[in-house]
Amino acid sequence: MRISMIGTGYVGLVSGACLADFGHHVVCVDKDEAKIEALQRGEIPIFEPGLDVLVASNVKAGRLSFVTETETAVREAQAVFIAVGTPSRRGDGHADLSYIYAATREIAACLDGYKIIVTKSTVPVGTGDEVERILREIRPDADFAVVSNPEFLREGAAISDFKRPDRIVIGTEDPRAREVMAEIYRPLYLNAAPILFTNRRSSELIKYAANAFLAMKITFINEMADLCEQVGGNVQDVARGIGLDNRIGPKFLHPGPGYGGSCFPKDTLALVRTATEFGTPLRIVETVVGVNDARKAHMARKVVAAAGGDVRGKTVAMLGLTFKPNTDDMREAPSIAIVHSLLDKGARLRVYDPEGMDEARKVMPEGLVYTSGPYECAEGADVLVIVTEWDAFRALDLERLKTLLKKPVFVDLRNLYRPDELKRHGFDYVGVGVPASGA
Repeated sequence: MRISMIGTGYVGLVSGACLADFGHHVVCVDKDEAKIEALQRGEIPIFEPGLDVLVASNVKAGRLSFVTETETAVREAQAVFIAVGTPSRRGDGHADLSYIYAATREIAACLDGYKIIVTKSTVPVGTGDEVERILREIRPDADFAVVSNPEFLREGAAISDFKRPDRIVIGTEDPRAREVMAEIYRPLYLNAAPILFTNRRSSELIKYAANAFLAMKITFINEMADLCEQVGGNVQDVARGIGLDNRIGPKFLHPGPGYGGSCFPKDTLALVRTATEFGTPLRIVETVVGVNDARKAHMARKVVAAAGGDVRGKTVAMLGLTFKPNTDDMREAPSIAIVHSLLDKGARLRVYDPEGMDEARKVMPEGLVYTSGPYECAEGADVLVIVTEWDAFRALDLERLKTLLKKPVFVDLRNLYRPDELKRHGFDYVGVGVPASGA
C-alpha cells in the first residue's frame, strides 16, 4: 500500500519507518528542507534506539523516502497520515492545531481519487470533524474519509511499541476507510494486536484519557512517597503492595521528580481545557497538573536539604537531564525546573547526560558546566544527584565516586540504589519515599 506521512517529527518518522518495514511504500513529507536533506543523507534528527538502522534499511529497499513537496506524495498515496506537532498554545494551554489545519489545506489541494486522511497527531476531541469540514469546504467534489488513529509510542521504546502494540485504535464509521486501515495494520495480525474500531470522537478521547490516567498514577505514587517520608514507610514496598493487585498493576508506580516529555504535560493540560469548554471540568486531572508542577520545586528543596540546608557557593553534580532514559528529548524535563531552582539558590552546577547534552544546551540557562561522564561530573561536588534513570547510572563505582566528591552526599531522585548499600560505602543517602541513611 502507498502511504504518505505529513511531518517527520518523532511520531511521523518512527511511524513512517515502521510502516515501511511492514512492506508498505511510505513517503515522508516535511517543509524543513534542511531536515529532509539530512534524512536523505541518512542522518536521524532524534535519538531513538534502532531508528537509524530501521530507516537506512527501508531507504535502501526503496520503501521509504523523504521529500519536501506535498502534491505528488499525496496524489500517489492511498492513505495520508498527518503527524505534525500539536504543542500547547501560549497563554491558555489548548493544543495548537495550526499545523494540523495547514497540513489539511495542503492535502485538500492534492486530493485525487478516494483517500483516507488519518490524524496520527494527538488532537482534542472534535478535531477530525474540523479537518473534514476544511477538506469539504476546499474540495466539495473530493472523495475521502477522515480517520483518527492515535499513537501510543513511548520514547526510547517506540519501535517496539509500534510493532508490538497493546492495541490499535481506529476511529471511523466509514466501511471503506475501515477496510483500508485494517489492511495497513494487517502485518500486526500475527502478533494478535487487538484493533479497536470506534467512532472518531471516542478515538480522539482515548489518547488523552490514557495519558491523563498514567499521569495520575505517577502523581499518586509521588504523593504517597511524600507521605512515606513523614510516617516512616517505604514507598517501594507500598508500590509493590498495591501493584500486585491486578486491578491496579505495577506500571507507572515509580516515584520520582514528576512527569515530563512531549506528551503528558501538554495532553493533561489540553484535556483540562477541553473539558472546561464543554462544561464538564476534570477536577482530578486539574489536581494532577498542579501537583506535578509543584513536584519539581520540591525535588530542588530535597537537594538543598541534603546539602545541609544551603547550596549557595556549593557544587551540585547532576546525572541525567532528559525527561526519561533512551531519548534526547528535553521537553518539559524535570531537570530544567530543578536546575533553575538550584541556580536561583546560588548553587554551581555540573551536569552530564548520555544523549541529551546538545538538546540541553538549547533550553538550559547559562552557567552550567557540561561534563563528559558521571565521574568527571562528580569531581569536586558537594552533592551528587541522579535525575534521570539511565542504565549507565545504575552500577556506578561507589568507591571511586566517594573519592571524587568533596562530600559523600548522594541524592537519588529515581531510587536506583538501596539506602543500606550507600551507607556501607560511607554515603549520606537521600531517596524518594524511602528511609534516608547517614554514613
